[in-house]
Amino acid sequence: MLALSLAAAIYITASTVARADRVILRIATGHPPGVVYAGLMKDYFQPELKRRIESRTEHTVNFIEGYSGSIVKTSETLEGVQNGIVDIGGFCYCFEPSNLPLHSFQVMLPFGTMDPTVSLSIAQEVYKEVPYLTDVFEQQFNQKLLARIADAGYNLITSFDWNTIEDLEGIKIAGAGLNLNWLRYAGVTPVQAALPEAYTGLRTHVYEGWVVFPSAAVQLKLYEPSPFYTMIGFGSMTWHGLTINLDTWNRLPADFQEILLEVASDFEQRTGSNNLERYENDVTTLN
Repeated sequence: MLALSLAAAIYITASTVARADRVILRIATGHPPGVVYAGLMKDYFQPELKRRIESRTEHTVNFIEGYSGSIVKTSETLEGVQNGIVDIGGFCYCFEPSNLPLHSFQVMLPFGTMDPTVSLSIAQEVYKEVPYLTDVFEQQFNQKLLARIADAGYNLITSFDWNTIEDLEGIKIAGAGLNLNWLRYAGVTPVQAALPEAYTGLRTHVYEGWVVFPSAAVQLKLYEPSPFYTMIGFGSMTWHGLTINLDTWNRLPADFQEILLEVASDFEQRTGSNNLERYENDVTTLN
């Protein structure tokens, strides 16, 4: 059985190389589709790429999906794409503080715009001015950056009502990493965590709150164990990315590459516009 499994894996990989008309791509993220960008990967990026490829070329494309950490966890995606475990991966730079320390630059300047389309536009300009932010993926991590990903504006959800900063002192609050610095001077006890475990962590009181954008709080039902959503306005952050393994990219036909970049660009813009469009409704749901 092991030999057959290995043979099948080799065949799938070889199919991508040898048959330009039949492409199989493994796509994954550690986040569930309930997180906006992951949902857009599954419900927009995949079907739209397939539609355009198959309507405009002679190629076909199919996907092997790995959402919710079923192939790579949130902290494993960069390496998973680098090593070819998956072909395309979406992930937060927050889980790569040593590998991608500069890519979380917006997080170091909180209380800016809450509009994810503006956040994305700012990030796009910075990436133009600093080519390293794009080039480092190819130069050091054997992958190509396809799209930047914007999050909606961050606020704070808690399991208890609070009125002053002093009420948060000593309370365990979870976040994705650097964004926990926003509460450093409030005296909270920071806990680095990942959204896939957020509901369980809140339910079992591993922590009593999360620094989180409203869409995730709604889709992951974090309001059940933590019914208090406080509008703070930490800001919208563009600190996720969608990348493709460089070996996979180089094997793709030129017309496939062109359409892939086209769809990725549209996906990038939708991470901003989709988050903006749903923000008010998500906040209303939480309140």
